[in-house]
Amino acid sequence: MLESRLNSPRWTGVRGLLSGGGGADVRQQTLEDIAKSIQEKNYKRIVVMAGAGISTPSGIPDFRSPGSGLYDNLQQYDLPYAEAIFEIDYFHHNPRPFFALAKELYPGNYQPNLTHYFVRLLHDKGQLLRMYTQNIDGLERLAGIPPERLVEAHGTFATATCTVCRRTYEGEDLRGDVMKATIPKCPTCTGVVKPDIVFFGEELPHHFFKYIQDFPLADLLIIMGTSLEVEPFASLAAAVRSSVPRLLINRDLVGPFAWATPRPSDVAQLGDVVSGVGTLAHAIGWTQELDALMAQCAPKGDLQTEN
Repeated sequence: MLESRLNSPRWTGVRGLLSGGGGADVRQQTLEDIAKSIQEKNYKRIVVMAGAGISTPSGIPDFRSPGSGLYDNLQQYDLPYAEAIFEIDYFHHNPRPFFALAKELYPGNYQPNLTHYFVRLLHDKGQLLRMYTQNIDGLERLAGIPPERLVEAHGTFATATCTVCRRTYEGEDLRGDVMKATIPKCPTCTGVVKPDIVFFGEELPHHFFKYIQDFPLADLLIIMGTSLEVEPFASLAAAVRSSVPRLLINRDLVGPFAWATPRPSDVAQLGDVVSGVGTLAHAIGWTQELDALMAQCAPKGDLQTEN
């Protein structure tokens, strides 16, 4: 928790001073500093990294949280072990468990929350370079973030590919079968059509390698709702230039925020992710715009206040 970090020799406080060598004190950047620079458009190439923690407030089960995580709820599928549902060899052997899960996770079953719309607002303001997401739920697209601004590191339900002839499909082409718990088959060769989700044993989507260009260009990195444990995604947190501010909005310190000497430009806003993003939006002065965007985009009668 935050208190234990504040007692460590490295972190002297989220908004305090960073103690340097020889007793010298270097002023550590604050959330308010970052908010002011966003508001004044000093940051024009913002990169966002996000994980499951931004989707769980929308009701999507986390993949790893004990007791509530998706892996803990897979007993009903009679798998040899929970991770098998995302292993490509097991999928070829028995695709039914995955498609039973896909029916639950398919885009349209859940709605974006404040975190997704905050990133959309960054795009609308012309300040988002790219969003790198570990999530496969499609909530970023549903919030109106253009696909060209997204790198879906673990794939997407938005498109699909036949596992035999490699014919490509739109994700919506599969919806009828998925919702009826029917395995989608290719009309060309009768092979199984698999959503373009990255399974264990498959290569990352080629879009992922945009990071080689994006991260050296970034002037601000925002990391939110991720444990930074899954590689190679986790290593991206250290891929920006050392002078670039990094803002972590997360329940806990993770990655380089947890184990490395913090940079003076590092800021950690710990606690509930939606509340943390709301605090940032308020500090920028975007609360009303964010509320209006959410009201405009939410299905009728579905808008939930994020206060």
